[in-house]
Amino acid sequence: HEDGKNVTHKTIESLLNWDPKAEPHEEISFTPARVLLQDYTGVPAIVDLAAMRDAIIKLGAPASDISPLEPVELVIDHSVQVDKFGGPKSLEQNTQIEFERNKERYEFLKWGQTAFSNFKVVPPSMGIVHQVNLEFLGRVVMTKSTEGETLIYPDTLVGTDSHTTMINGLGILGWGVGGIEAEACMLGQPTAMLLPQVVGFEFNGKLKPGVTATDLVLTVTQILRQKGVVGKFVEFFGKGLESLSLADRATVANMSPEYGATCGIFPVDHKTLDYLKLTARSEHQIELIETYMIEQGLFYDASRPSAEYSDTLALDLGDVEPSLAGPKRPQDRLSFSGVKTTTQNALENRDKNASVKVTTNNQTFELRHGATIIAAITSCTNTSNPSVLLAAGLLAKKAVEKGLKVPPWVKTSLAPGSRVVTQYLKVTGLSEFLDQLGFNTVGYGCTTCIGNSGPIDENISKAIDQNNLVVAAVLSGNRNFEGRVHPKSRVNYLASPPLVVAYALAGTTDIDLSSQALGRDQNNQPIYLKDLWPSPDDILQAMKSINAEMFKKVYADVFEGDELWKAIQQKTSETYPWDKSSTYIQHPPYFVDMKPDAETVTDIKDAKVLALLEDSITTDHISPAGAIPPESAAARYLQNHGILPKDFNSFGSRRGNHEVMVRGTFGNIRLKNQLVPGVEGSFTKHIPSGKQMLIFDASEKYKVTKTPLIILAGKEYGSGSSRDWAAKGPKLLGVRAVIAQSYERIHRSNLIGMGILPLQFKSGESWKSLGLSGFEDYNIIGIEKHIETFQKGQSLLVKARSDKGEEKSFEAISRIDTPMEAVYFKNDGILTYVLRQMAKRRKA
Repeated sequence: HEDGKNVTHKTIESLLNWDPKAEPHEEISFTPARVLLQDYTGVPAIVDLAAMRDAIIKLGAPASDISPLEPVELVIDHSVQVDKFGGPKSLEQNTQIEFERNKERYEFLKWGQTAFSNFKVVPPSMGIVHQVNLEFLGRVVMTKSTEGETLIYPDTLVGTDSHTTMINGLGILGWGVGGIEAEACMLGQPTAMLLPQVVGFEFNGKLKPGVTATDLVLTVTQILRQKGVVGKFVEFFGKGLESLSLADRATVANMSPEYGATCGIFPVDHKTLDYLKLTARSEHQIELIETYMIEQGLFYDASRPSAEYSDTLALDLGDVEPSLAGPKRPQDRLSFSGVKTTTQNALENRDKNASVKVTTNNQTFELRHGATIIAAITSCTNTSNPSVLLAAGLLAKKAVEKGLKVPPWVKTSLAPGSRVVTQYLKVTGLSEFLDQLGFNTVGYGCTTCIGNSGPIDENISKAIDQNNLVVAAVLSGNRNFEGRVHPKSRVNYLASPPLVVAYALAGTTDIDLSSQALGRDQNNQPIYLKDLWPSPDDILQAMKSINAEMFKKVYADVFEGDELWKAIQQKTSETYPWDKSSTYIQHPPYFVDMKPDAETVTDIKDAKVLALLEDSITTDHISPAGAIPPESAAARYLQNHGILPKDFNSFGSRRGNHEVMVRGTFGNIRLKNQLVPGVEGSFTKHIPSGKQMLIFDASEKYKVTKTPLIILAGKEYGSGSSRDWAAKGPKLLGVRAVIAQSYERIHRSNLIGMGILPLQFKSGESWKSLGLSGFEDYNIIGIEKHIETFQKGQSLLVKARSDKGEEKSFEAISRIDTPMEAVYFKNDGILTYVLRQMAKRRKA
């Protein structure tokens, strides 16, 4: 990609002369070989490309200029919800409901599939994006014909989901970016980044019997979060790799965002080749991969000296213990006793013995604090791993044989990441026992882990609210942030699939599974977890049922879809025929009236604070996600357009409509905006009037007076999923800048990608330490000079003036970190920059 502009000879020299110990300072431009999308983030990305086609025509270039230049694959996996569960028809019913809800979105994606070149769609019910990537899409080595020759190069990618890093388990370099950055990559724009530090993580020994890959990844997550690897690459090595299956490696790689690293990559070795054979890759491709990797010195051999690293860590796999994580962060690892303790701590001042009698579905029971209302085997993290799924099945078998049942208040579900899972659970006869406990397959996609857990029983819901009960969810996912899993579950625990089954049987998280019985058998004898836990031999025996034919069968028709997909009408046109009455797909405003050249960047004057926030504000707090609350601004918009509450669908499914999304920005029910202390949810104080109102309503009032807005925040601002709407939403609300103590990598990049200035308080300072109330007027001075004469780490002057005329001044560090990011910011975002460049090249 050396072109003298984006990639220069100097860039390549800086890579060759990388200093492992140096702080990142050299900017490089990385061009991934392909881009991976899921539908939540993929739909708005394709919406933007469709709008860019309209815009480029106005700039004098043909619509066809807007098309991906490298392979782009979108997997529809985020739209299925757990509406129906616990029955033999749950999968069929949820799939039918999914298609009814998302017809407009699916029609739009079918249009995109024909309108854009280099763009393929994997239809719904085919599996989770990361698992489809691991089992089918991942190439490891790419080939391309160019100028009469065949070019061979490593498979690399960026994806619009933070767990894109799961593919690192296969030795493929890739990570999550926001949809904004992905769109630019699709159009040939390289990703600008600082040459990172690389932390080596050495594995030795092997896991003890009864310890799962989930336990390992929660341990690794805790260790690396404590170490601090944000913005760094992590590379796993050591003799312990030999004892980890490819699925185990993928589980660890998957949770790279949870431990904060850009990626968590494993090497290509014989285990990789064995997995490629198991998943029915062609003999030619496997031979090419082996030959290429050996020739390039990239094929791993543990007996050779290790690579150079910026820093190293080590873990004896034999030290890993059974673990969960929670109650609201994936890095907070817990023992069994820790689960009970954190559940009890969450009660705060509530009556610890409170209980309420509930009658539903002809059953009456006592509901107490700590009740497990959701037990879900879900998400890419674990459903890629046969060992833990088969362990769940084996545990279910023993439980059924002992006469155990799941209590009626537990909503159970199994959402495999791959259709292959169904094949091997059926062949081993274990699906029968999971079904008997209510773990029927509900869909092949991301469900509970992203908030698509669906409704719980209405009588149970009322009992929780009326008695202020603290209830729980246990899921085999990778995220358990506040308000994410389900609005009613205040404590959420990440666990391996067999532990999900165990906590479902127990019916509570107010229990120590290492010492307390989780149920009683037919003879009223106590049953403990150790009585149900499968032996390593049982798991290994069950895993022998998995073969390449299963993968070959499942992926033979992966792009064709089922009859529901085939029945969707397909529009054919170069530009998209927008429907103004649609509540799913709308023309976004970013490129309307865009001028051919960037305008001068100006300082921010007399800005008001829209939200005053503390530490650990995630993209779940900022970006609309999960169910659309009936009292929200988004609900008001939908009802004004004739949509009944039962048809609201989720925010994720409506990401192609900016009108819905901007109304849900900062809409998390657990958001704590300190401008309205003691209040949870999407509220702020409109400073001129002093009135408390919804954040969206306040922003509309500020727009009338042309008042710029800013956000003040604490540490780890924007951690969590790589959500482009966490930047797009604030942009449309009128936010011009964010001042925080620290940022997560993807969100900082996304803010710049939408023309929002990320500033960082100086070390040791915060809005609290500076005595800021959030009710001041803010001036940010020096922005124009900073962008024109860019230097990394420049400070800008911020002046905060109270209504009494008192002024406080402080300096904040610009987190525009690279020259290219400065160019994007000057253009009011990366996509407007790309559009202008394409139009200029066409004219030249």
